[in-house]
Amino acid sequence: MKKQRKRRTGLIILIIVFVVLVGLLGAGIYIWKNYRITTVYVEGNTHYTDEEVIDYVMGSEFAHNSIILSWMYKNKEITGIPFIQSMDIKILSRNTVKIMVYEKSLAGYVNYLGRYFYFDKDGIVVESAAQKTEGIPQVSGLQFDSVTLYEPLPIDDNSVFGSILSITQLLSKYKLAAERIAFSEDYEMTLYFGNVRVMLGTSAYIDEKVTRLQHILPNLSGESGVLDMRDYQDVSDTVTFLRDE
Repeated sequence: MKKQRKRRTGLIILIIVFVVLVGLLGAGIYIWKNYRITTVYVEGNTHYTDEEVIDYVMGSEFAHNSIILSWMYKNKEITGIPFIQSMDIKILSRNTVKIMVYEKSLAGYVNYLGRYFYFDKDGIVVESAAQKTEGIPQVSGLQFDSVTLYEPLPIDDNSVFGSILSITQLLSKYKLAAERIAFSEDYEMTLYFGNVRVMLGTSAYIDEKVTRLQHILPNLSGESGVLDMRDYQDVSDTVTFLRDE
Protein backbone atom coordinates (compact mmCIF):
# COMPACT_ATOMS: atom_id res chain seq x y z
CA MET A 1 0.00 0.00 0.00
CA LYS A 2 2.73 2.42 0.96
CA LYS A 3 4.59 1.69 -2.27
CA GLN A 4 1.44 2.26 -4.31
CA ARG A 5 0.80 5.57 -2.55
CA LYS A 6 4.38 6.67 -3.18
CA ARG A 7 4.07 5.74 -6.83
CA ARG A 8 0.74 7.55 -7.10
CA THR A 9 2.17 10.62 -5.35
CA GLY A 10 5.22 10.56 -7.60
CA LEU A 11 3.01 10.26 -10.69
CA ILE A 12 0.87 13.19 -9.56
CA ILE A 13 3.98 15.30 -9.00
CA LEU A 14 5.29 14.40 -12.45
CA ILE A 15 1.94 15.32 -13.99
CA ILE A 16 1.91 18.65 -12.13
CA VAL A 17 5.50 19.39 -13.22
CA PHE A 18 4.63 18.45 -16.79
CA VAL A 19 1.52 20.67 -16.78
CA VAL A 20 3.53 23.57 -15.32
CA LEU A 21 6.27 23.14 -17.91
CA VAL A 22 3.74 22.95 -20.73
CA GLY A 23 2.03 26.04 -19.34
CA LEU A 24 5.31 27.92 -19.12
CA LEU A 25 6.26 26.84 -22.62
CA GLY A 26 2.88 27.93 -23.94
CA ALA A 27 3.14 31.26 -22.16
CA GLY A 28 6.66 31.72 -23.53
CA ILE A 29 5.53 30.99 -27.08
CA TYR A 30 2.57 33.35 -26.69
CA ILE A 31 4.78 36.16 -25.36
CA TRP A 32 7.42 35.58 -28.03
CA LYS A 33 4.87 35.73 -30.84
CA ASN A 34 2.50 38.40 -29.56
CA TYR A 35 5.00 40.84 -28.02
CA ARG A 36 7.24 41.03 -31.06
CA ILE A 37 8.32 44.64 -31.67
CA THR A 38 7.20 45.85 -35.09
CA THR A 39 7.37 49.63 -34.65
CA VAL A 40 10.23 51.68 -33.18
CA TYR A 41 10.24 55.47 -32.77
CA VAL A 42 13.54 57.28 -32.22
CA GLU A 43 13.63 60.84 -30.92
CA GLY A 44 16.41 63.30 -30.04
CA ASN A 45 19.12 61.88 -32.31
CA THR A 46 21.17 64.04 -34.68
CA HIS A 47 24.61 62.39 -34.74
CA TYR A 48 23.29 58.90 -35.45
CA THR A 49 20.59 57.67 -37.81
CA ASP A 50 17.47 55.95 -36.49
CA GLU A 51 18.82 52.65 -37.81
CA GLU A 52 22.12 53.04 -35.94
CA VAL A 53 20.33 53.79 -32.66
CA ILE A 54 17.94 50.86 -33.11
CA ASP A 55 20.81 48.51 -33.94
CA TYR A 56 22.65 49.51 -30.77
CA VAL A 57 19.64 49.13 -28.48
CA MET A 58 18.09 46.08 -30.16
CA GLY A 59 21.17 44.38 -31.52
CA SER A 60 20.26 40.94 -30.21
CA GLU A 61 17.32 38.79 -31.30
CA PHE A 62 15.90 38.69 -27.76
CA ALA A 63 15.79 42.50 -27.64
CA HIS A 64 13.07 42.49 -30.33
CA ASN A 65 10.52 41.41 -27.73
CA SER A 66 8.95 44.28 -25.77
CA ILE A 67 8.75 42.38 -22.47
CA ILE A 68 12.37 41.25 -22.67
CA LEU A 69 13.52 44.69 -23.81
CA SER A 70 11.67 46.30 -20.91
CA TRP A 71 13.31 43.88 -18.49
CA MET A 72 16.77 44.47 -20.01
CA TYR A 73 16.62 48.24 -19.58
CA LYS A 74 14.36 48.61 -16.55
CA ASN A 75 15.62 51.56 -14.46
CA LYS A 76 18.79 51.53 -16.51
CA GLU A 77 20.11 54.23 -18.81
CA ILE A 78 22.09 53.25 -21.89
CA THR A 79 25.52 54.87 -21.79
CA GLY A 80 28.94 54.48 -23.38
CA ILE A 81 28.05 55.71 -26.88
CA PRO A 82 30.11 58.63 -28.28
CA PHE A 83 28.17 61.93 -28.45
CA ILE A 84 25.24 60.47 -26.47
CA GLN A 85 24.66 61.28 -22.81
CA SER A 86 22.04 58.57 -22.30
CA MET A 87 19.05 56.81 -23.84
CA ASP A 88 15.74 55.75 -22.33
CA ILE A 89 13.43 52.99 -23.55
CA LYS A 90 9.65 53.53 -23.35
CA ILE A 91 7.27 50.65 -24.11
CA LEU A 92 4.22 52.23 -25.79
CA SER A 93 2.42 48.95 -26.48
CA ARG A 94 3.32 45.28 -26.78
CA ASN A 95 4.50 45.87 -30.37
CA THR A 96 5.71 49.48 -30.19
CA VAL A 97 8.62 51.13 -28.38
CA LYS A 98 10.16 54.58 -28.31
CA ILE A 99 13.87 55.24 -27.84
CA MET A 100 14.60 58.66 -26.33
CA VAL A 101 18.12 59.87 -27.15
CA TYR A 102 19.79 62.53 -25.01
CA GLU A 103 22.88 63.81 -26.80
CA LYS A 104 25.81 65.59 -25.25
CA SER A 105 25.75 69.37 -25.63
CA LEU A 106 28.67 70.11 -27.95
CA ALA A 107 29.87 73.63 -28.74
CA GLY A 108 32.61 72.79 -31.23
CA TYR A 109 35.73 70.79 -31.92
CA VAL A 110 39.46 71.34 -32.30
CA ASN A 111 41.76 69.40 -34.59
CA TYR A 112 44.76 68.15 -32.64
CA LEU A 113 47.36 65.55 -33.63
CA GLY A 114 45.13 64.20 -36.38
CA ARG A 115 42.06 63.68 -34.16
CA TYR A 116 38.89 65.64 -33.57
CA PHE A 117 38.33 66.66 -29.96
CA TYR A 118 34.80 67.84 -29.16
CA PHE A 119 34.11 70.12 -26.21
CA ASP A 120 30.99 71.36 -24.43
CA LYS A 121 29.84 74.83 -23.39
CA ASP A 122 32.32 74.86 -20.50
CA GLY A 123 35.25 73.88 -22.68
CA ILE A 124 35.36 70.33 -21.30
CA VAL A 125 36.62 67.84 -23.88
CA VAL A 126 33.88 65.20 -23.94
CA GLU A 127 34.72 63.11 -27.01
CA SER A 128 37.63 62.19 -29.25
CA ALA A 129 37.08 60.80 -32.73
CA ALA A 130 39.10 59.89 -35.80
CA GLN A 131 36.38 61.18 -38.12
CA LYS A 132 34.64 64.52 -38.23
CA THR A 133 30.96 64.76 -37.32
CA GLU A 134 28.88 67.03 -39.55
CA GLY A 135 26.92 69.87 -38.00
CA ILE A 136 29.53 70.85 -35.38
CA PRO A 137 31.85 73.74 -36.27
CA GLN A 138 35.61 73.56 -36.09
CA VAL A 139 37.14 76.12 -33.73
CA SER A 140 40.59 77.39 -34.68
CA GLY A 141 42.95 80.02 -33.31
CA LEU A 142 42.83 78.83 -29.70
CA GLN A 143 46.30 78.35 -28.25
CA PHE A 144 46.97 75.19 -26.22
CA ASP A 145 49.79 72.66 -25.85
CA SER A 146 47.80 69.55 -24.99
CA VAL A 147 44.29 68.10 -24.98
CA THR A 148 43.03 65.73 -22.29
CA LEU A 149 39.70 63.93 -22.47
CA TYR A 150 37.18 65.01 -19.80
CA GLU A 151 39.26 68.05 -18.86
CA PRO A 152 38.96 71.71 -19.99
CA LEU A 153 40.89 72.90 -23.00
CA PRO A 154 43.92 74.67 -21.48
CA ILE A 155 43.54 78.19 -22.87
CA ASP A 156 44.13 81.56 -21.21
CA ASP A 157 40.58 82.96 -21.34
CA ASN A 158 37.84 80.45 -20.55
CA SER A 159 35.12 83.04 -21.24
CA VAL A 160 35.67 82.33 -24.94
CA PHE A 161 33.65 79.12 -24.54
CA GLY A 162 30.58 81.17 -23.66
CA SER A 163 31.05 83.10 -26.91
CA ILE A 164 31.39 79.85 -28.85
CA LEU A 165 28.20 78.46 -27.34
CA SER A 166 26.30 81.69 -28.04
CA ILE A 167 27.34 81.79 -31.67
CA THR A 168 26.66 78.09 -32.30
CA GLN A 169 23.19 78.38 -30.75
CA LEU A 170 22.41 81.44 -32.85
CA LEU A 171 23.65 79.77 -36.02
CA SER A 172 21.46 76.77 -35.25
CA LYS A 173 18.46 79.01 -34.55
CA TYR A 174 18.75 80.69 -37.95
CA LYS A 175 19.79 77.47 -39.74
CA LEU A 176 23.20 78.79 -40.70
CA ALA A 177 25.96 76.21 -41.05
CA ALA A 178 29.44 77.63 -40.46
CA GLU A 179 32.29 75.24 -41.23
CA ARG A 180 34.69 77.03 -38.93
CA ILE A 181 34.87 79.61 -36.15
CA ALA A 182 38.30 81.25 -36.10
CA PHE A 183 39.62 83.36 -33.24
CA SER A 184 42.33 85.99 -33.48
CA GLU A 185 44.90 86.58 -30.73
CA ASP A 186 42.50 89.02 -29.02
CA TYR A 187 39.60 86.55 -29.42
CA GLU A 188 37.75 88.31 -32.22
CA MET A 189 35.63 85.88 -34.26
CA THR A 190 35.51 85.11 -37.96
CA LEU A 191 32.98 82.65 -39.38
CA TYR A 192 33.68 80.62 -42.50
CA PHE A 193 30.85 79.78 -44.92
CA GLY A 194 32.57 78.21 -47.90
CA ASN A 195 34.58 81.00 -49.53
CA VAL A 196 32.80 83.72 -47.54
CA ARG A 197 34.51 84.88 -44.35
CA VAL A 198 32.34 86.82 -41.91
CA MET A 199 34.27 89.03 -39.51
CA LEU A 200 32.10 89.37 -36.38
CA GLY A 201 34.70 90.88 -34.08
CA THR A 202 33.88 90.54 -30.39
CA SER A 203 30.73 88.96 -28.95
CA ALA A 204 29.18 92.42 -28.46
CA TYR A 205 25.83 92.74 -30.32
CA ILE A 206 26.23 89.13 -31.45
CA ASP A 207 22.45 88.58 -31.62
CA GLU A 208 22.00 91.58 -33.89
CA LYS A 209 24.91 90.54 -36.10
CA VAL A 210 23.67 87.00 -36.69
CA THR A 211 20.08 88.18 -37.18
CA ARG A 212 21.29 90.45 -39.99
CA LEU A 213 23.67 87.81 -41.30
CA GLN A 214 20.83 85.37 -42.04
CA HIS A 215 19.43 87.86 -44.57
CA ILE A 216 22.80 88.70 -46.15
CA LEU A 217 24.30 85.26 -46.69
CA PRO A 218 21.78 84.01 -49.31
CA ASN A 219 22.79 86.98 -51.51
CA LEU A 220 26.45 85.92 -51.31
CA SER A 221 25.93 82.44 -52.73
CA GLY A 222 28.85 81.57 -55.01
CA GLU A 223 30.83 84.61 -53.88
CA SER A 224 34.32 84.68 -52.38
CA GLY A 225 35.39 87.43 -50.02
CA VAL A 226 35.13 89.06 -46.61
CA LEU A 227 31.94 90.37 -44.99
CA ASP A 228 32.90 92.90 -42.32
CA MET A 229 30.38 93.06 -39.44
CA ARG A 230 32.76 94.03 -36.65
CA ASP A 231 31.13 97.41 -36.02
CA TYR A 232 27.55 96.35 -36.67
CA GLN A 233 25.03 97.21 -33.92
CA ASP A 234 21.62 97.78 -35.52
CA VAL A 235 19.82 97.97 -38.88
CA SER A 236 21.02 101.51 -39.49
CA ASP A 237 24.65 100.35 -39.73
CA THR A 238 26.31 99.60 -43.07
CA VAL A 239 27.84 96.21 -43.77
CA THR A 240 30.60 95.94 -46.38
CA PHE A 241 31.60 92.96 -48.51
CA LEU A 242 35.04 92.91 -50.09
CA ARG A 243 35.33 90.39 -52.92
CA ASP A 244 38.51 88.41 -53.37
CA GLU A 245 40.55 89.49 -56.37
